[in-house]
Amino acid sequence: MTAKPLSGPAAIAALPRNRLIGEFSLWSADLANMERDLKRIEAHADLHHIDVADARFTPGFLFFPDMVARIARLTVKPIHVHLMVEAEIVEAQTRQFIEAGADLVTIHAENGEAGLRAVKLAHELGAEAGVVLRLETPVSAIEPFLPDVAFVTLLGTSIGVKGQSLSDQACPRLIEARALMRKAGREADIILAADGGIRHETVPLLRAAGADTVVLGSLAFGDPDLAKRMAWLHGLKAAA
Repeated sequence: MTAKPLSGPAAIAALPRNRLIGEFSLWSADLANMERDLKRIEAHADLHHIDVADARFTPGFLFFPDMVARIARLTVKPIHVHLMVEAEIVEAQTRQFIEAGADLVTIHAENGEAGLRAVKLAHELGAEAGVVLRLETPVSAIEPFLPDVAFVTLLGTSIGVKGQSLSDQACPRLIEARALMRKAGREADIILAADGGIRHETVPLLRAAGADTVVLGSLAFGDPDLAKRMAWLHGLKAAA
C-alpha cells in the first residue's frame, strides 16, 4: 500500500494555486491497464478525478468503491470523486467512496438538500467536499454550497458523454461562478474547475475565464509526451 503524505482537506489545501492544477480523469485511462496508466501519470498529476455514475442521473455506470479503494493503494496523489448520482443515494455514496479512499467528493447542486447534507457528511468523515453543476443548471445554484466547499466544478458539456465540443456558455459560466465566489468571500479558498470539452484549443480559453483546474482526459492520456503537455498546461496564464 502506498502511504500518502497528506489526505482529505489537507491534501486539497496543498494543491498548487499559482498555475493550472493537473487533474487527470481516470475515465480516460486504459481501464484494463489501470495500474500501468497510474504509474505513467503519477509524476505529472496533482489530482486524480474519478467519475461515478448510477445510470439514472447520467447515462451509464462508472466506477465503484472497490475500484477506488484499489486505485487509492497505488497512488500518493489525492483522489477526487465526482458523484453523478440521484439525491436519494448521494449520502450513502458519499460515505462509501470516502471509506474507499476519496479525499474530495463533489456533489451535484441538483441534489438539493440531500446534496447539502452530503457535504456536511463528507466533512464529518474527514474528507473535503465540492459542488458541481450540470451545464443546463443556473450557476446561482452553487450559492447555498459556497460557505462549505473547497471545489466548484462546472460541466462544459452534457453530462456523462465523452467527446463533445465545449459549450459556448462554458466560459461565461466560469466568470459568473468566480463572481459568486468573490461575493461570498470564498474566492481564495475555493478551486474553480472546468470539466468537459477539454481540448488543446479550449484550455487557454477556460484558463482565461478563471479556471484553476481543467479535468484532463484524452488530451493527457493520448499525448505521447506528457511532460511537454503538462509544461504547456502549467504555463497558461489566468486573466489579470
